[in-house]
Amino acid sequence: MVKILNRDNPILRRTAKQVLPKDIQSPRIKKVIRDMKAALDVEEDGVAIAAPQIGVSLRIFLISPKVFDIIESEKAPKKKSIARHIVCINPTIIKSSREKMTVEEGCLSVRYLYGNVKRAEKVRIRATDEKGKIFELGGSGLLAQIFQHETDHLDGMLFIDKATDLHDMPPETISGPRKFKQND
Repeated sequence: MVKILNRDNPILRRTAKQVLPKDIQSPRIKKVIRDMKAALDVEEDGVAIAAPQIGVSLRIFLISPKVFDIIESEKAPKKKSIARHIVCINPTIIKSSREKMTVEEGCLSVRYLYGNVKRAEKVRIRATDEKGKIFELGGSGLLAQIFQHETDHLDGMLFIDKATDLHDMPPETISGPRKFKQND
């Protein structure tokens, strides 16, 4: 089983390297993506993960299908999406709104510590998928937050570098269903 690194690991503070186009469909990159999915899928409250979090300093992040279920349930409760993981290789933020939102974030590499982070309300990224196709994806709210949080990981930054009002919130302190926060 692939382990998610904690905040003290120096790999999380490096700027991740670009994946060369010729390597995108290589067995190595396919394994990295499989390992990322496996690590993320066992985390009940995880919504995204970056390759450095599993010890691979490459510019890759992926978004869990849970995110799209959350977004859909806000629009139409009880409706489940059939989304799949979104793989983003060499992502760049190409557009951000001037409007900002302050959101509570957490991170799978900084377990049970949460804080408020100011993020752009809307963001558009350009990335390459696991088949080598370039795509653009825009989002607001949770999706915009994820784009920014994961891009920070690829640049060697953790949310705690930007957060205010940091506080512990271990799972045993939460009663009832756990609300998803940005836990990547």
